[in-house]
Amino acid sequence: MNFNKILQSRILILDGAMGTMIQRYGLTEADFRGERFTDFPVLLKGNNDLLSITKPNVIEEIHRAYLEAGADIVETNTFNANAISMQDYRMKDLVREMNLASARLARKCADEFSKKTPNKPRFVAGSIGPTNKTASMSPNVENPMYRSVTFDEMKAAYKEQMEALIEGGVDMLFIETVFDTLNAKAAIFAAKEIAEETGKNTPLAISVSLSDKAGRTLSGQTLGAFITSVAHAEPLALGLNCSFGPEEMLPYLKEVARTSPFFVVAFPNAGLPNLLGEYDETPERMAAAIKTFIDEGLVNIIGGCCGTTPAHIAQYVDLVKDKTPHRPSPRPRHLYLSGLEELVVSPETNFVVIGERCNVAGSRKFLRLIREKNYEEALNIARKQVEDGAQILDINMDDALLDSKQEMTNFLNLLASEPDVARVPLMIDSSKWEVLEAGLKCVQGKSIVNSISLKNGEEEFLKTAKKIQAYGAAAVVMAFDEKGQADSFERRIEICERAYHLLTRNGFKPEDIIFDPNVLAIATGLEEHRNYAVDFIEAVKWIKANLPYAKVSGGVSNLSFAFRGNNYIREVMHSVFLYHAIKAGLDMGIVNPAQSVIYEEIPEEVKTIVEDVVLNRRDDAVERLMEFAEKIKSEKTTETNHTKTEEWRNLPVNERLVHALVKGIDTYLEEDLAEALNRYPRAIDIIDKPLMTGMNKVGDLFGSGKMFLPQVVKAARTMKKAVAILQPTIEAEKSAGEFQKAGKILLATVKGDVHDIGKNIVSIVLSCNNYEIIDLGVMVPPEKIIEAIRTEKPDIVGLSGLITPSLEEMGIVAEEMEKAGFRIPLLIGGATTSKLHTALNIAPKYENGVVIYVKDASQSPSTVADLLSPITRNDYIEKIRNEYSTLRKDYSNRKTELVPLEEARKNAFRIDWSNFTPYVPKVTGRIVLPTIKIEEIVPYINWKFFFHSWKLSPKFASITNIGMCGHCRAQWLASFKNEDIQKAQEASRLYDDAMELLHKFIDLDAEYSKAVFGLYEAFSENDTVFIDKKAFPFLRQQRKNDKNEYLCLSDFVAPRSSGKKDYVGIFAVTAGAGADYLLQKYRNQGDEYSALLMKSVLDRLAEAATEWLHEKVRKEYWGYAPHEKLPIPELFAVKYQGIRPAVGYPSIPDQSINFLLHDMLCSDEIGITLTENGVMYPNASVSGFFFSHPQSRYFAVGPVSDEQLDDYAKRRGMSKDEIRKFLLSNIA
Repeated sequence: MNFNKILQSRILILDGAMGTMIQRYGLTEADFRGERFTDFPVLLKGNNDLLSITKPNVIEEIHRAYLEAGADIVETNTFNANAISMQDYRMKDLVREMNLASARLARKCADEFSKKTPNKPRFVAGSIGPTNKTASMSPNVENPMYRSVTFDEMKAAYKEQMEALIEGGVDMLFIETVFDTLNAKAAIFAAKEIAEETGKNTPLAISVSLSDKAGRTLSGQTLGAFITSVAHAEPLALGLNCSFGPEEMLPYLKEVARTSPFFVVAFPNAGLPNLLGEYDETPERMAAAIKTFIDEGLVNIIGGCCGTTPAHIAQYVDLVKDKTPHRPSPRPRHLYLSGLEELVVSPETNFVVIGERCNVAGSRKFLRLIREKNYEEALNIARKQVEDGAQILDINMDDALLDSKQEMTNFLNLLASEPDVARVPLMIDSSKWEVLEAGLKCVQGKSIVNSISLKNGEEEFLKTAKKIQAYGAAAVVMAFDEKGQADSFERRIEICERAYHLLTRNGFKPEDIIFDPNVLAIATGLEEHRNYAVDFIEAVKWIKANLPYAKVSGGVSNLSFAFRGNNYIREVMHSVFLYHAIKAGLDMGIVNPAQSVIYEEIPEEVKTIVEDVVLNRRDDAVERLMEFAEKIKSEKTTETNHTKTEEWRNLPVNERLVHALVKGIDTYLEEDLAEALNRYPRAIDIIDKPLMTGMNKVGDLFGSGKMFLPQVVKAARTMKKAVAILQPTIEAEKSAGEFQKAGKILLATVKGDVHDIGKNIVSIVLSCNNYEIIDLGVMVPPEKIIEAIRTEKPDIVGLSGLITPSLEEMGIVAEEMEKAGFRIPLLIGGATTSKLHTALNIAPKYENGVVIYVKDASQSPSTVADLLSPITRNDYIEKIRNEYSTLRKDYSNRKTELVPLEEARKNAFRIDWSNFTPYVPKVTGRIVLPTIKIEEIVPYINWKFFFHSWKLSPKFASITNIGMCGHCRAQWLASFKNEDIQKAQEASRLYDDAMELLHKFIDLDAEYSKAVFGLYEAFSENDTVFIDKKAFPFLRQQRKNDKNEYLCLSDFVAPRSSGKKDYVGIFAVTAGAGADYLLQKYRNQGDEYSALLMKSVLDRLAEAATEWLHEKVRKEYWGYAPHEKLPIPELFAVKYQGIRPAVGYPSIPDQSINFLLHDMLCSDEIGITLTENGVMYPNASVSGFFFSHPQSRYFAVGPVSDEQLDDYAKRRGMSKDEIRKFLLSNIA
């Protein structure tokens, strides 16, 4: 297949997103499993690649849809079909089968359409994703040298995948969504290896995904650096996908088209993801942006990534018709190198400085540090060289007492975590191939191998050169052959010329050849050494004139070896030598970048003496230089005094700590933290103030594109190290006795309420801030709280509650504290509480002390600190009292306009019952579901509310659409505002922990979830629904509104007067039956986090089970919507018919309704009991009603009048005072 010819003549259309299309099928766990994997031990939903085996018809339909839309190329369903990614599903043994099946499916569909349209052949691209691991970065912030996957493991995984794809009949291999260039290099290596072994060269396409606003990959490379790093693959096409919509991708695509010598491929997302991680770009709007790509001649292959569909691809057909494809231009024939950034060595570059100090053979200090495993200090040597101007770093670990291969790997892995150093290309230096190769497997950029030579003959020379090519590196070629080292001009040019022709005739690019004609020591006193420098300089001239595009380098410090110990003389010699060598054409040299002697500033007398030696101009030149050296020896210190003072070290200690975090410098942490401990009252204050200031700055810089991920990781590692240094002091402050505690806080969930997640989070947050916590637990009566205050003598009391009756209980506690004469602050928190309610109904009951509403756990440390600080306490309390007093005055002046109850009933929501026939359930009466499989209800979890329970924004629920792919997660993070990045990272970790816990429940076959429900005849009358002849009174809206319509749940049930026989369902669901054992186990282990996590997950499971049950009722038990096929997001958006209002929610605020439901359903059979206030236990339980009418909808009752309260109490058969405590939030 001559793709070159095709791509020169027309633009090919690539298909769109596979994942987006799969999601539209709404496949269940059972669909993913199929019959073959019914009993597989892990959840398989989300393993899209498996569908080629278990649901091939779905994948075929998607391929056909794209081909029908006009795609020329379809990608196989194999994005994650590799052994590394499949480890998550325990399916790495199925990788070959998946790829083979996927390739054959795509091949079948493509061939089918090619036959239909012979003039428009269709092609198959084997999709090769980035895996879910990164070879060039550590997943462990504390251990930057660690790698979760090696180059060899990555290569093996890619090779297995590629072999199956090729066998399955793909036309090209597509290495896509590259976020770590080292991963891509492993894939390229695998492809080249297969081609070498089979003799079949399958075309390669490569597409990178940029991960931040600065246009870098997740692993930190610029676009130019990436192109340079993979150019050795000579891909058919190279381009961009994912990350951005077409408009955002355009400037980066222009850069690719301008700088890449290959055909260009682009497949952007359907716009930028919204806050839910979804893509909103319509086919028409996207086509308008894609038109620019085509009209400006930027692409040869155009397709779509996340969010795109056949409708998007269909828009491209007319756009590409008769349009001119991109014409690649060859790159200028320069030496291209890269670290995180690109370095182009061209005639205009002048001279490239290669830092020499990271060489165990040339630096005694570096050797000592490596032997001592003091890698951080060794890294500082590298950092200093780059700061001093090194453009390339030479790394050498050849020492008899070192494991050179391991040390090379360790140091290069560590160096990759230091972005300020890793931005420059590396020269991997060793006399052993296994050490060189180990280094090449660590670097994502294009490096230089130093060195190869002809000393072992041509065969080994060419074999090694071929391997270097495969890794995509340039090579230093030493002037050394079978006869030995070249030490004359003639021998130098003889060896270099021979090596050049051997390499270039065997496919090695001349611009990737760097000759080192041997810088040898002069001024040794030996006659034969006198002309070494001159011969070198002349050889440089000859190479530049006779060996086109080759570069020349040399190890400059060898020149002055005879003057070890006299650094000034050495620096002057180097400066003079470099001046003449650079004039002759020397491109680069291994030097000390800190050298400060400038040629023009050398005194003329000194310059003459040294030039006489370097240029061999006088017979007595060496003697004159030695005399001069002796003369100045007493005037110069052994080390040149040119070390620059690091200016930031002169800043105040708090600013130094911020700087250290932002730059990721841990060298001075112990020194600076010791100083800070003398300035801050507690170690924890250092964390809260300068260290957190630094981390916040890191977050801001990352979000604005001014920092990229490796820098953020480095900053986080520095932060962890700082905390570790402070930890002994923090522990000492804690263990020094009670007086060392910041304060004692007593917490309790009030009587009748079993909800404690929020209280437990506050407990953990305050514990971390060095407060002693006395936690009385849940359902704590007022007398127990008062007794505990007397015995424990806390500084502050905190009350929590989730249900409305808890508001009254909090008021009772406040009254009792007043009667007892306490004066300590009282904090109020929980879902039903508010600042206004606290000011109106609780604060006035406790005037001796102060009552403060705390919105969430994040506010608790600052509130407590202000209350306990003798400096801020009085002012803060006065401020709160004034604020609450103002709230009470404003409220007393504000009137909520309510309509009379009679008027509200007169203007009730009207349904035309005469033209409606109620739905008759297929099954009536009470039904018990003793066990609901957790794996069945997991898909129904609405993660928005899970994150809300952890005080995180619901928008982070979009993580559930992302999976474990490292790149996709980085893409997801990048969609948030700067200030949300850190929270998003925390949300992703929290989600992963929750999913791990759910898998544990499933593995345990936990029977936590149960349900009981009933479907009964019903009618409505006077705001009451009679269900199986039992009265269920409801409340009606009264707040005056423009529509003049006032809802009550009874409006959705046929009135008795209609003569219609209607039906209503009631239910109770729990997800906590029997869960206490595991919860208590976590508590006994002191694992509060896992206990909190389990509680919040069980709450979500209860809601999910309710969603699942409601769907079952609609489609099966009641059966009024048997053909409903709504995807789960549409269930969350209430796209179904009917409603399921729950007790305690806005339309049923009266918690005591639970007593009626409990009696009718006998919900104790599924393990549900009630507290005295009607709260269900386990608290991961939901109860409520099912209504089926198409016009039924959710609403909030809102404020009600005293008149309705009286009416409702009578209908409930309770006194007005009894019912009042259940409706405190609704009483106007």
